[in-house]
Amino acid sequence: MNNSYSHSREDQDRYADEISLVDLATTFIRRRRVFYAVFLLCTLGGLAYALLTPEKFDYVSLVQIAEKDSETLIQTPETVIATLQTRWLLEEQVLYYAENESKLPFGVSFQNTEDTALIRFTTGTTVKQKQQVEEVHAALIEKLSQRQESLVKSEQASINRQIESLNAVIASMMAQTSGDGAALSFAIEKKSELESALQNLGNFEVIVSARQSIDKTGPKRSLIVALAVVLGLMLGIFVAFMAEFGASVKKQLAVGEGR
Repeated sequence: MNNSYSHSREDQDRYADEISLVDLATTFIRRRRVFYAVFLLCTLGGLAYALLTPEKFDYVSLVQIAEKDSETLIQTPETVIATLQTRWLLEEQVLYYAENESKLPFGVSFQNTEDTALIRFTTGTTVKQKQQVEEVHAALIEKLSQRQESLVKSEQASINRQIESLNAVIASMMAQTSGDGAALSFAIEKKSELESALQNLGNFEVIVSARQSIDKTGPKRSLIVALAVVLGLMLGIFVAFMAEFGASVKKQLAVGEGR
């Protein structure tokens, strides 16, 4: 009998420390005004942010880098993008900081469509910064254009020197009555290939410069409001229970001091 009574007391002590669903519901109802206030604050804050945040668009520039022929580029896309990112864009950022004493308010990303000579510049920002985007894109394109033109001219000069050298060889062979016909034929064929390569050299081309996208890219207002509602629910419940916890601690301290 005593053993049974002892177990019963132990069970009661253990369960006394546990919180039932009824206790949770009671606490929540008691602190519902705290929940309402936090939930409303988060929801209104999210709604205000969604409505007041300016719309964003993508600004896209598209260029085609120079080609040696239909299969070979004057410079690999990876090299072009690396130069744009680590040198010329950095120079523009430094220049902007020197003039405005603040960082460039947007970034520029670069992509190459696989197996093409196309390089895409993309900037996502607001309409208010459109002019700055146009200026930065134009500066980057100008630097790339100058570099590409320099490489094309260098390639043209190299091919022309080879053609001139072959012309001298061909003239010398034709002047000799006992010249090697096979060697002469090879020299003429090689000259023809070089002339064809010279004609096939493709120049750098700007296809699009800082064109604004038709559809806006942000903000996603419905998603922002939905996240604000979810955050308000979670934070409201947490703060409500923390308020109850704080009140209980304060009550216990008051009882202890009263003794």
